[in-house]
Amino acid sequence: MVAVAGKPGDLEEPGRVPPGESGRLLAQGRLKAASAMLGPAFVTSVAYVDPGNFATNIQAGTRYGYLLLWVVLAANVIAMLVQYLAAKLGVITGRNLPELLTERCPRAVTWALWAQAEVIAMATDVAEFIGAALGLQLLFGVPPLAAGIITCAIAFGLLGLERAGYRRFEAAITALLAIVFAGFLYETLRIGPSARGSLRGLVPSVGGGSLYLAVGILGATVMPHVIYLHSALLSDRIACRDDRERGRVLRWERTDVIVALGLAGLVNMAMLAVAARLFHAPGLAGVSTITQAHAELSRLAGGAAATTFAVALLAAGVSSASVGTYAGQVIMAGFLRLRVPVPLRRAVTMMPALAVLATGVNPTSALLLSQVVLSFGIPFALVPLVLLTCRRDVMGAHANRPLTTALAWSAAALISGLNVFLVIGCLVPG
Repeated sequence: MVAVAGKPGDLEEPGRVPPGESGRLLAQGRLKAASAMLGPAFVTSVAYVDPGNFATNIQAGTRYGYLLLWVVLAANVIAMLVQYLAAKLGVITGRNLPELLTERCPRAVTWALWAQAEVIAMATDVAEFIGAALGLQLLFGVPPLAAGIITCAIAFGLLGLERAGYRRFEAAITALLAIVFAGFLYETLRIGPSARGSLRGLVPSVGGGSLYLAVGILGATVMPHVIYLHSALLSDRIACRDDRERGRVLRWERTDVIVALGLAGLVNMAMLAVAARLFHAPGLAGVSTITQAHAELSRLAGGAAATTFAVALLAAGVSSASVGTYAGQVIMAGFLRLRVPVPLRRAVTMMPALAVLATGVNPTSALLLSQVVLSFGIPFALVPLVLLTCRRDVMGAHANRPLTTALAWSAAALISGLNVFLVIGCLVPG
């Protein structure tokens, strides 16, 4: 379980909200309740605007215009449902998803779940490190490998804030998310994507060759590692005495999820729409990398727009790298009941990303491939989450309602089905 620093009962400094305090907070006013209960969804939402989203959204907009906007919207709605279920699991059970699976699954199954989760963690690191390295390279000309090492140092610094309490860490991550949001708000206002094209893009449709990108968008939006993390962030944050207090906390967490992931969804849609407006045109079909997109953005929209893009990319990379390391600790501690020092864990999971940076592999292609790998990991986190949250012996009175369960199973089926079609498309010629 993720340790939370601070003295129990201290509501102004980091610490666990003690039994009964959630009710008193609500009675004392919305502002004080919000300060204590909101925040975890903003940490997890950073993973929904990581550099992998830059790669998939830019390529989707460049190749297909506004066609796949509906995929971004659908993925974000699915993400809201999934992250709320993860938050609910933590609040009601006081445990995180890996811990609950370890308690209920045979040892062989636990090890298999841990192994695939570690692969997912490495795929996540590829996206995070490459994205932050590209941001440093575009802004300051830092060589790729050195930029990856600098990203590691920044991520460690952000994680150091968590030792002083989760609120400082959450505040830092939220500030970086605000930079990304502000950056793409500026890009949208500056470039002015087509309103008519955007509305047409919200109508479900998949053109030839776009399935690979559609799955990549899902992988970049619904992130398996933050399904595990969100349950941990709330498993020991707020102690509730009864179902009435739990219900109050869950209402706040629902608001937390809607606001945080709503902002993340707007950023993703703005990314795709800006790319569609600028790059989906004759002569620009060759814009397939983030570096090329940055150069064309500078040429077509000016240096300020290009710099804003690079700053947003850097903020997304370093923040998501920190969140990824946090999630990795939850995964290993929950599945293996083993705590590994953060530097050692980071050294292992960052190796594939540093290898990509050192060997000169096309970083945007590596980013896109990492997102497809992430999409294949979603069912291994999502299916157990749905199974647990619909069980009354686990969730009590807060077990999923039939409609919620039906929607969650539909989401899992949709994502798994897209993955099957992708595999068939790759293996069967023509």
